[in-house]
Amino acid sequence: MRRMNRIKNFFLYLVLIAIAIVMLYPFVWSFTASFKTTTQIYNGNPLDLWPNPFILDNYIRAWTALPFYRFILNSLFLSIIVPFFSILFAAMASYSFARLRFRGRDLVFVLLLAVMMMPGHITLIPNYAIVRSLGWINEYEALIIPSIFSGQIVINIFFLRQYLLAIPKELDEAAIIDGCSRFGIWARIMMPNSKPALATLAILSFVTQWNAFLWPIVVINDYWKMPIQVGLSYFKSSTNTDWGVLMAGATISIIPMVIVFLIFQKQFIKSLLTSGLK
Repeated sequence: MRRMNRIKNFFLYLVLIAIAIVMLYPFVWSFTASFKTTTQIYNGNPLDLWPNPFILDNYIRAWTALPFYRFILNSLFLSIIVPFFSILFAAMASYSFARLRFRGRDLVFVLLLAVMMMPGHITLIPNYAIVRSLGWINEYEALIIPSIFSGQIVINIFFLRQYLLAIPKELDEAAIIDGCSRFGIWARIMMPNSKPALATLAILSFVTQWNAFLWPIVVINDYWKMPIQVGLSYFKSSTNTDWGVLMAGATISIIPMVIVFLIFQKQFIKSLLTSGLK
């Protein structure tokens, strides 16, 4: 039996390693391509990952050809502001749906779920018309306000509501007996015990906003207000694309997402182990 288990585990790990290689190879190739010349990228062997010669000129050109640092700052600003307010409003709404009883609660929640089933492209033109009538074209307001109240906030509400329903109601009752208000219950009991869910939503919301492309390219034409994904698109044209520079810019753009994921992953595990104990 031990021998059979070892053989099964060997083949299982072999399959998992093969899947990991297939999944990671495009990322490794794009990273190594950022250190290659254009000639080597086009004419070299796709399986040859080692740059020859090894150059840093692609990163220099990516940083200086366009206001790349501004693209990163814009994306960082939007990826912090938008998820913060989106999760804040979703946390309040999810508590209302999970704990409070009011007329039409279930109907409103069903309507919110219906919004999740609608493709985001349906609201593109109406949102653009509203933003244009408000004079927000080429302004940060066009990137912030519609993004906060996009379909992502509905996903956040649904996710947090399901998590809050798993928290025992006895905590609420004990807090009410001690004279705590509804807002106090939400701020002092519900939110501290929802750190795993909040950390998960923070990661997902940050990545979603960092990768936002369609809406920003519609409402922003100013280089100094473009997020990173729109800025990267300007390295590619219909006639010529400098893939080395584009891969260098893409590599730089991945770094903040990796850092945020590592930070919140630690918080997620820590909160998961201690949630409900306080």
